[in-house]
Amino acid sequence: MSNNNKILTKSAQSVQDTLTEKGVAFEVIELSSSTRTALDAATTLGCEVAQIVKSLLFRTVSTHQPILILASGINRVNEKTIEKWLGEKIIKADAEFTRETTGFAIGGVPPVGHQQTIQTIFIDEDLLRFNKLWAAAGTPNAVFSLCSTHLENLTQGKIISIK
Repeated sequence: MSNNNKILTKSAQSVQDTLTEKGVAFEVIELSSSTRTALDAATTLGCEVAQIVKSLLFRTVSTHQPILILASGINRVNEKTIEKWLGEKIIKADAEFTRETTGFAIGGVPPVGHQQTIQTIFIDEDLLRFNKLWAAAGTPNAVFSLCSTHLENLTQGKIISIK
């Protein structure tokens, strides 16, 4: 799956630029089918739902800090588990907070290249069971593949059980 030098949309290009700046050779591709949900992405890409990296943004209730959780497509985040790590309650970020923090709309949030630096990133340990993962790349149709071993270095996230 190669872009064959197709021009990427602005959001997808910004993700590609971030990947290039980080010195990794992952290629953003834009597809004709939606990859908005993990199931959509897996169907479009022909992979397991568990290989999809869901970039889910939460925020702490009292300090309003963004918390990014990179979850396996089949897993649901146990907010109580995350709150134990943080020592603070969290809520799912709304569309406005997500766009302000990441620069992307829900459904296209990538694990990297955000508008603001997100200090706290958690990586679902279940993602490490797979060699190849797929992540959103700025739009509901843009994705890039990466090796699970690169996810921690690429994002500076902490690997934990999110369930």
